[in-house]
Amino acid sequence: MLFFSQNSVKIAVNRLGGPTKAAHAMGVSNTSIHTWIKRQRISNIDKAKLMAKLSGLELHQLRGSL
Repeated sequence: MLFFSQNSVKIAVNRLGGPTKAAHAMGVSNTSIHTWIKRQRISNIDKAKLMAKLSGLELHQLRGSL
């Protein structure tokens, strides 16, 4: 049985209206948003907290595990 984990960062970005709108709301570049999606985590705790608040997801979902 295959297990596919969901990309919580991508879900959060989509809840904010996509990468461009998320970048504006978060005060970061589009490149940062795409990097977070690719890595499936937001390493900056302050940005992760803001994304969690704006998207309605839990902080631990956006921080991932190392």
